[in-house]
Amino acid sequence: MPVAVVAPGNGVAFLVSSYGVYEVIAACCSSPQTTEINADKRADTLMKWVHVGVVQAAVLVGIAVWIDPAHRVPILAGAILAAGFMEGSYWHAKKSGLQKGGPTTESW
Repeated sequence: MPVAVVAPGNGVAFLVSSYGVYEVIAACCSSPQTTEINADKRADTLMKWVHVGVVQAAVLVGIAVWIDPAHRVPILAGAILAAGFMEGSYWHAKKSGLQKGGPTTESW
C-alpha cells in the first residue's frame, strides 16, 4: 500500500470511504424489509449475501485497524455494533417474514 494510506490517522478516512461505497450499493440492492416481504422465496439467498457482506466488512475493518492501530478500539466497536445491528435486523426480518407470510413484491 502507498505510504500515504498507511499513515497514522488514516484508518477513519479509509473506513468512511469504503463504507460509503458499500452503503450506497447496499441501499440500492436490498433491505431487511425486502427480506421480510419476500422471505418465503428469497430469505436464504438474501441472508447468504448479508453474511458475505459481514465477511467483506471484517476484512475492511481489519485493514483499517492495521492502518490506524491508535484508533482500533473505536473502529472495532463501531464495526461490531453495526454488524450486530444489521445481522439482527436481517435475522428478525427473515423470521418475521417466514412466520407471517403475506403478499410479496415478486411473482414467480
